Amino acid sequence: MTRSRVRLDLPRPARPRLLPEYDPEAFGRLSERVARFLGTGRFIVWMTLVIILWVLWNVFAPAHLRFDEYPFIFLTLMLSLQASYAAPLILLAQNRQDDRDRVNLEQDRKQNERSIADTEYLTREIAALRMGLGEVATRDWIRSEFQDLMKEMDERRLFPAESDEGDR
Repeated sequence: MTRSRVRLDLPRPARPRLLPEYDPEAFGRLSERVARFLGTGRFIVWMTLVIILWVLWNVFAPAHLRFDEYPFIFLTLMLSLQASYAAPLILLAQNRQDDRDRVNLEQDRKQNERSIADTEYLTREIAALRMGLGEVATRDWIRSEFQDLMKEMDERRLFPAESDEGDR
């Protein structure tokens, strides 16, 4: 018996599948389009017109051309079939919308956290600047210091110290 070596550097060959393959994204987009159309006034108008024509044809058409007699069982079957496909498609579209809303909510939450962190940082910086300004010599403080020095110099001229005159 020979054993075949399995190569790990190559992908496995495709196996035949029993179920058909489909792209879930494409199917989801199609379901959203159908759900969007089912929720419009245009759909209601077209559906109403089809039902009215169906009933009128099967009531007033010659007997040999009628395809659905009075209890309209075939019409009921068609409407049930349409509803049985519409409901899951609408639910699928809503689930996809919920997923998008959840992602958007998460992104908004992260953006809000960043904004709060930035605001707190800027608040701390402004507080530090205000504290630093308390230690900085402002124009008014320098002006008041000069005025105090000039007063002190004027007072020394008016009342010269005796030790200063003796030295001269």
